Amino acid sequence: MSPPAVITKVRDWIAAARRVVVLTGAGVSTDSGIPDFRGPNGVWTRNPAAEKLSDFRYYLADPDIRRAAWQSRLDHPAFGAKPNPGHRALAELERRGKLHALITQNIDGLHLQAGNSKVRVFEVHGNVHQAVCLSCGWKGPMQTVLDRVRAGEDDPPCKECGGILKSDTISFGQQLVPAVIDGAMRAAREADLLLTVGTSLRVFPIANAVPVARDAGARIVIMNAEATQFDDIADARLDGLISEELPQVCAAWPKRG
Repeated sequence: MSPPAVITKVRDWIAAARRVVVLTGAGVSTDSGIPDFRGPNGVWTRNPAAEKLSDFRYYLADPDIRRAAWQSRLDHPAFGAKPNPGHRALAELERRGKLHALITQNIDGLHLQAGNSKVRVFEVHGNVHQAVCLSCGWKGPMQTVLDRVRAGEDDPPCKECGGILKSDTISFGQQLVPAVIDGAMRAAREADLLLTVGTSLRVFPIANAVPVARDAGARIVIMNAEATQFDDIADARLDGLISEELPQVCAAWPKRG
């Protein structure tokens, strides 16, 4: 648990800020039942072979990997997950006019479900709730494709062109969407306070948002259970439960007369 004085200080900084930018990672969604990847009990920590399912090269080249990926999507926890108090706190921050942008590495769509507006959310790794054809670019609801898998198609092709279908997410080895990254980094430069939540800050280029914001004069607040490489440039660090402490730092503050 973080010291109460630090929580109060961060809440006061947010109260004084004009452009709060938040960068979230898997840790913000663990209390919604979605495991992280690199933590002590992460998906890839416990089963390194599972990382192959998120490698674009293997996915394109190996039908067995695609079949395994489709089976894993059937049980993806994001489809049944609900926003937790951390997600709802960030949505409330936007409703109060404090949130300039929300950059997320998560593909679960929970920030949007919680009420953050799409114009302020940069989903840098895409969204698992949508499917895409890698040949013709068709996009549609993921559940429509999963219904085909449940009906017996183990590697369903695109109905438009017969191409390979995939979740509309960014896998290892797959190019990021330049417009999304550019928008996220622009928001980081515009921030006067950058709050990172539940991210190891090891995935680039988006981890560069921290030094970019710092160089532009923003305060940096890091909220993560484990140490990150940018802790030494942070103005404050919180390491308690995100679903408990994020609502506290985003809470409405009393007016001072």
